[in-house]
Amino acid sequence: MNAENIILETKALKKNFGKLEVLKGVSLQVKKGDVIAVIGPSGCGKSTFLRCLNLLERPTAGAILLEGEYVFKNEQGYAYERLENAKQAISAAKKQGEFPSAAVISEWEAAKKEYEEIKAEEKQINKYLEKQLNAHRQKIGMVFQQFNLFPHLTIMQNIVLAPMKLKKTPKEQAEMQAMELLKSVGLEDKAFVYPNTLSGGQKQRIAIVRALAMQPDIMLFDEPTSALDPEMVGEVLKVIRDVAANGMTMVVVTHEMGFAREAASKVLFMDGGVIKEEGTPEEIFSAPKDERLKEFLSKVL
Repeated sequence: MNAENIILETKALKKNFGKLEVLKGVSLQVKKGDVIAVIGPSGCGKSTFLRCLNLLERPTAGAILLEGEYVFKNEQGYAYERLENAKQAISAAKKQGEFPSAAVISEWEAAKKEYEEIKAEEKQINKYLEKQLNAHRQKIGMVFQQFNLFPHLTIMQNIVLAPMKLKKTPKEQAEMQAMELLKSVGLEDKAFVYPNTLSGGQKQRIAIVRALAMQPDIMLFDEPTSALDPEMVGEVLKVIRDVAANGMTMVVVTHEMGFAREAASKVLFMDGGVIKEEGTPEEIFSAPKDERLKEFLSKVL
């Protein structure tokens, strides 16, 4: 890991669904121990951004680095744009009956070289990354809105499945670790029941435990309380706070402003596929600068 302890970084990340541009160039650095809350209106790209971080959604352009190594890189589009601009400058000069200047020719040569180099580099990177995708995902735990527990497996089986299959953890060791995690969220008595016997809050706590069982370097939470009844929200947020207090690095997409204010070390406000403002909870909630953020907070607080 580098000197600044940056675990996860995105560079100008974009995501299109057909002609719909959902992410328009999101750059972020997540340092070890950060608890980053991502807030913003529905449809602004928050969940898409989170899903891009562990490549459940493949970004359209940009780069993602995990612990200093590329896990996604597609920047040739930017280089291609530069090359096209250089070609157009040459064409414009020729249309006017002029020979392109030395500066224009030099820019075209530099752009062409850059494009070819990036294209070749990314071909090698992406070939390597296809083989490393599962290893990448093992380092990034994710908790979804809708729990995603396997209904035909007991809680214990749900938790030990990934460590045993992906990390080759012996069954006895995996079950012992699972029981310790269940105790930490007060659900050790539910180890051998099935998910359909649990409340929504209990299911989400199990989903968190299942992600933690893989011992990830960073945890992603996609609106983890949005599918819960109001009285269950507190118990899930308490578990997330406890996990954060133990030093886990987190990115949490949330509508819970109280959690963002109290538990986060940094808050990002997203709107229209970009980060409009970022800062400490104090800066975001007490002294917002962006007009759209002020409008958003006036409606949700």
